[in-house]
Amino acid sequence: MDAPYIPAVYGAVGIGLLACGVVLLTAYGLASALGALLSGILVLVSAGLYLYVTRRGKFVVWENLLDGLALRGDEHVLDLGCGRGAVLLAAARRLPEGRVHGVDLWRSQDQSGNDPAVTRRNAQAEGVADRIELHTADMTRLPFEDGQFEAVISSLAIHNISDAAGRTAAIEEAVRVLRPGGRLVVADIRNARQYGADLQRLGMRDITRRGAGARMWWSGPWMPTTVVSATKPS
Repeated sequence: MDAPYIPAVYGAVGIGLLACGVVLLTAYGLASALGALLSGILVLVSAGLYLYVTRRGKFVVWENLLDGLALRGDEHVLDLGCGRGAVLLAAARRLPEGRVHGVDLWRSQDQSGNDPAVTRRNAQAEGVADRIELHTADMTRLPFEDGQFEAVISSLAIHNISDAAGRTAAIEEAVRVLRPGGRLVVADIRNARQYGADLQRLGMRDITRRGAGARMWWSGPWMPTTVVSATKPS
């Protein structure tokens, strides 16, 4: 579950508002309680939408994004902020003769149960353990040579870098380790304009920025996911 504290807070607030509404309803009638009751329902619906996205929606979106890469099956792919492997393993399934490297700092506040041992168990369950390599590393200082990967992907990770300079460094590193002609795909909830500007400055081509759709609305349309993609010049 991504940022597990968020649905917990939504749930607590929603239940609190409903309880307040019931008290007002009992004491003063429907007119006085309506605001609290409707607000509680809205917050709980938002929590439900968040849970859907983190448990199902993001997987569907990334299946489509990976299909768009048209991988042959022998590429080397890098996943920045791989976590428990939602995108990492989906890529690995497409690479019977390739390999996916996952980089993460393994912080549980970013994703529940975030631990390399969990990711390895998930890879074994998916039958792709022999196609992945996990690295504990900062995405602003990647431990890879220039031009090592045909594709670099990242899901909801770069925004966790708090400062703009750090996010720019992560984009620069992603471009550095891409091979000429390689593709970069980043899905994130913030900073899409910055990513696009950085990619343009770095000379990337075919830069696009588009919404991921309702399947990745984190609690509602006020928190959408944007997909930024680009190609490294040959």
